[in-house]
Amino acid sequence: MILAFDTSDRRVCMALLKRGTVTTHVEDMARGQAEALLPMIEELLHRSGATWPEIKAIAVGVGPGNFTGIRISVSAARGMALGLGIPAIGISAFDMVRHLAPMAQGVTVPGPRDQVYLSLTPSAAPYMTPADQCGDATSIEAFAPDDLILAAAKVGQERLSANNLTPAKPLYIKPADAAPARDLPPTIIDS
Repeated sequence: MILAFDTSDRRVCMALLKRGTVTTHVEDMARGQAEALLPMIEELLHRSGATWPEIKAIAVGVGPGNFTGIRISVSAARGMALGLGIPAIGISAFDMVRHLAPMAQGVTVPGPRDQVYLSLTPSAAPYMTPADQCGDATSIEAFAPDDLILAAAKVGQERLSANNLTPAKPLYIKPADAAPARDLPPTIIDS
């Protein structure tokens, strides 16, 4: 049984592959993903008639996408994997699209400020580029979230079978948009 989940965009997506059956759940959620993720997984397991010990691996979306969202899903997957003694397998958004469109001539994921993250081949490092300079690349937006998270679960299952356990670590293509505070820290007065 493979559990897959992803919080790298404005939704929580999850899928459970259990003996040939598939259960998915997708919920739009711009905020509160960290608080909602584990209860949603519990509900997914309950609906599927599954238990935590049955899970053999976790396939987790590693991005690219929302910096905080990626960290939520990756840290949750690593913690669950450690507690259950199972692998957490990192699945990029590019991997999901390539599973659904194996003949794609490049894959794009929306980025900030009219740019996209572009992956030309599975072995080449992805990079940011203006959205109008991607040629015939296939956009992740061409696929439904349910199909993408199911693809993540299937890629995770393939990698588990092949013992190709890609690490569950965030795929950062650009640095975070956060900047250090501009205000000076307060002066501490010893009395």
